[in-house]
Amino acid sequence: MVLIFWASFFLLFYIYFGYPLAIKAVATLKPRPVDKSNDYQPSVSILIAAYNEAKDIEATLLNKLELDYPADLMEILVISDESDDGTDDIVKRVAQTAAFPIRLYRQVPRQGKTAGLNTLKNHAKGDILLFSDANSEWDAQAVSALVSNFNDPTVGYATGKMIYVHQDGSLVGDGCSAYMKYENWLRLQETQAGSVVGVDGGIDAMRKSLHQPLNADQLPDFVQPLKVVEQGYRVVYEPKALLKEEALTDGASEFSMRVRVSLRALWALKDMKHLMNPARDGLFAWQMISHKLLRYGAFVPMITLALATLILAPKGGIYLLAALGYIAFVALAWQGHKKEAEGESLSAVYSIPYYFMLLNLASYKACVAFLKGEKKVIWNPRKG
Repeated sequence: MVLIFWASFFLLFYIYFGYPLAIKAVATLKPRPVDKSNDYQPSVSILIAAYNEAKDIEATLLNKLELDYPADLMEILVISDESDDGTDDIVKRVAQTAAFPIRLYRQVPRQGKTAGLNTLKNHAKGDILLFSDANSEWDAQAVSALVSNFNDPTVGYATGKMIYVHQDGSLVGDGCSAYMKYENWLRLQETQAGSVVGVDGGIDAMRKSLHQPLNADQLPDFVQPLKVVEQGYRVVYEPKALLKEEALTDGASEFSMRVRVSLRALWALKDMKHLMNPARDGLFAWQMISHKLLRYGAFVPMITLALATLILAPKGGIYLLAALGYIAFVALAWQGHKKEAEGESLSAVYSIPYYFMLLNLASYKACVAFLKGEKKVIWNPRKG
């Protein structure tokens, strides 16, 4: 049991702290800077897949029309996945007075986001494809910041920085925001070392020439960047390309969304498992295993550490302290859950343990669904 305790402890430490420190060391000792240029201005196509997004689609389109980028180099393509709430009419209305082309396509019957993006790519005229969610608002300089990376011929895909906000536009202070700060820092280190492993999906760009059609059940935010790496190009993080997205206001919706994303990511890891072969590319294989595979499986050492801690607690010393610490952490997470359910705002003391447990419980549920062979293809607007 002592061996299980220490093995679980060190594995968890490696997943959340050891790997980030190691990739930071690689980025520092052997950096690969990106040859950016603000003068590089290719033609771009912004692709948006939407299903019943009448609440958000107008604001999203108007946001894109205000981007600080030459209008004669831009177009927006929207695919409606059999929407029946007026989404199509809103897109057509906004398109009538737009400064650059907005084209609407309809997908019937519903086939999901991935199939929709496959279709839009075939109609896109831009050299660079940009991917936006139907509820994503970009900073005015986002396109310029993203495409500046493609001045470097080794770059095939670029992803921006997502910031969670409240309904009034103010920044979310803790919880999921702390998680995103951690992830964005990690992406910065991975970029400096070579390529990032994961992207946001709501503010991404890639060379159209590298786009490959995906199966409807594949997660484009995960698989498409891996396809770019597979072709020998880099995937980089651009922190100046900002995306504001409204945070989910309750844990149930956040949990449901995380389960869905995690499940599709697990299938993506299975589909692209050859990239985890060290003989192909040792650095990127190590990154995928550490940042993704082990992260999605972190609930396993969490469970074994909890069991070992409780069994060893009567021995006293470090095991008793570990047991008390574990119990306190879970108690804070539970209190965070209760306070949120009662509509209270959470401080970091509660929100960080709560969000950490929520992510790992979502991974557990996704892994169970994955082992049962379940898949998610179609989706609803981001309410879980």
